[in-house]
Amino acid sequence: MSLLGGIRPPIAVLSVLLLSLAGVTALFLGRVDQSVVPEAVQVSEQHFAEDGAIALRASIDESATDLSRSTVLFNAASPVSADTVLDKLSNTYQKWMGTAVVEIRSGKLLAARGETVPLTSLDRSALAAEGGLDPKMVRLNNGEVRLLTFSLLSWPDTPQQLLVASSTLKFPGISLGKFRSIAVVDRAGRILSSDGLPAVEQASTDLQRQEAKVSRKQLTEFAGRAGRKAQQDPRTTKEPGSGGYRGVSGSLLGGRFLSDRSVGGYATLTGPEPGASSTAAGLGLTVVSMAKIAEDPTRVISPLFGLVAAGALLCIGGLAVAVLIGTVQRPLIRLFLESRRLSRGDVARPVAVPGYGETRRIGAALERLRRQLLGEPADTTGPATPPRGLRRTGSRALLGVCAVLLLVWSVPLVLFLNRADSTAVVPQQLVDDQRERTDTLSDRVRRALNEGDADLVSVAGLIGDRTEADAMTTVLERTMTEHLRYQSLYVVDSAGEVVARAGDKPRQARPEPATAEPLRLAGQGGKEPVVVATAEIPGRDGSALVGEFRIEFLNSLLRRPGLGVVRLVDKDSKVIAGNTGFRAFQSLPDDRLKDLVAATGLKIGKSPRAGGVLYRDDQVRIAASAPFSGGGPARTLGWTVVSWQSADRLAIPEYDLQNRTVLAGLLGAAAAAACLGWMFIVVVRPLRHLAAQAEALADGDRKTVLFPRHHDEVGAVTRSLELVRQQLQDQRRRQPRGARPPQDPDPRHSQDQQYVRN
Repeated sequence: MSLLGGIRPPIAVLSVLLLSLAGVTALFLGRVDQSVVPEAVQVSEQHFAEDGAIALRASIDESATDLSRSTVLFNAASPVSADTVLDKLSNTYQKWMGTAVVEIRSGKLLAARGETVPLTSLDRSALAAEGGLDPKMVRLNNGEVRLLTFSLLSWPDTPQQLLVASSTLKFPGISLGKFRSIAVVDRAGRILSSDGLPAVEQASTDLQRQEAKVSRKQLTEFAGRAGRKAQQDPRTTKEPGSGGYRGVSGSLLGGRFLSDRSVGGYATLTGPEPGASSTAAGLGLTVVSMAKIAEDPTRVISPLFGLVAAGALLCIGGLAVAVLIGTVQRPLIRLFLESRRLSRGDVARPVAVPGYGETRRIGAALERLRRQLLGEPADTTGPATPPRGLRRTGSRALLGVCAVLLLVWSVPLVLFLNRADSTAVVPQQLVDDQRERTDTLSDRVRRALNEGDADLVSVAGLIGDRTEADAMTTVLERTMTEHLRYQSLYVVDSAGEVVARAGDKPRQARPEPATAEPLRLAGQGGKEPVVVATAEIPGRDGSALVGEFRIEFLNSLLRRPGLGVVRLVDKDSKVIAGNTGFRAFQSLPDDRLKDLVAATGLKIGKSPRAGGVLYRDDQVRIAASAPFSGGGPARTLGWTVVSWQSADRLAIPEYDLQNRTVLAGLLGAAAAAACLGWMFIVVVRPLRHLAAQAEALADGDRKTVLFPRHHDEVGAVTRSLELVRQQLQDQRRRQPRGARPPQDPDPRHSQDQQYVRN
């Protein structure tokens, strides 16, 4: 018999698959996230730490780029005093705690602004070495850490000067919410800066003081663990092909205080793109976040359902396999034995005719052929009486019965049982995290637009009234190379004529551009929104530097895992950018989101605040909206970042149980379809064809040669019938001429006889 053919292999494979599925169902269907802190909360905390790492990396890189680009523009112009340099920097950027200009040769402090820059830790002799101008972290006497960024001021016939900017490692625009803290950790796991921790000195009760001490101790413990994990290779910390955050990140589970469990997340600072250089990534910093989650010890999923489902599958599967063995396999094997007996000449005893379907038809034909081998004419044996009732049931119907039996188990699992629907318990922490992360994303977009406007103001101030068009083009091209946020940069005069440009063709050049707002949205009614920033060039009678932002740049800011669908909408709730495909200026998909955007746009106190909500309508959804609420020219745009996602995509126990239940049902249906389909193709369809051939042979057709299709039981019966056909032909030749039956009147049957070698 063939290894993959015959009736036995598909039934055996079906039995093995059903037994395996029953075991998997019993073991894993009830064991779904038995921890008191759902996996979705831990993953959300990991994403929160990743957001903090991205924001900190972008802030450090942007500061270094702004300082370097500003010194390049200063160096390209005429020499100015150190006070002028710091004044222009402070007027353009408000991101540094302190700035200073030092003469490198003598070490003399030429000018300073803001807080005192810790220059005592500066080694001027090492500046010329490789990496001498890389940012450095310095710890002050009060324990705080400052990040020093350096850049060189060089003019002909002027002593070389060092521009130093001091900044903190605080997170720009990170919305922590309640009961959350965040920290920056070095390679050794030491906390360099933290935010959100309750101060022990400010606690009013003993319980609050104890809680503050426990929180600080827990964050320190998380920092040490994160520092050790940060030494791993990022390619080994996640599944191959999983993508996501490019650095090392993960979640941590801490101790419990009263009824709250500490959950942490960590993420190392990494480059924005694979292979892209990053100043911040070389500092070896790790962001650690910590939140307190209220435990719910009552959320326990019983394994009883898995045991019951596995028992039901064993019963139903056993019944289906018994039907296949009793009504298809055994009758077919009996036919094989009976046909081989006839082909060997044993015609003494009658053929045992099966009771159902095609095997009954073939058995009846074999019995008629046995009688014909004994000498009875074909017309006297006559066709058997057609079966009635259940005996008419064929193999296809039997396979259908088995399929129905298996689907009785699979379909309820796929469609009905363990449906989470609107009864799923979504932790409040997930709703809060959706709101806080959306607020952080909104602040990130606002800061990016403000940074772009500040860059234009800085470049416009350095262009001045004496720069020629060629020199302006060079400056614009350098600016576009350093900042990929712009699609085009161009200088226009008071009449709106383009004097110099870099990048794509201008789309918003128009008269009197300097009178426009610093940031504005254009392109309404078109295929693509156009975000335009304008900065007046001093001393050029209304000339201005105009920059058009790339929408792809805004889209890239919104791409964060774990937030679902994210959209940036204008003050009329029309979509400007998103993390997935969208149409320009299309409306939000439903009225609930529009109402949420309108509600968060209302001012509460001095500014609007972000909001999050859990919708339980057709499906459970988490949505959040965060309007621009910080300073800068981007705030006047009135834009809002809105995000939403379906709760069934989160690792919530109810949805995990639902997904596993559906998977078990699909596996059962797949096993039934594969094995029964295999049996239909290999056994049932050839068996039906053989039944027709056997009846034709019994009716007197001696001309049609019977060829086996497969080397299995059906093929063996076919070969036996072919031998019987040859015996009947030989028997007919040996009869006397007068006793020969009448010739077939069909002239097509007047050809010579065919013989097949067995």
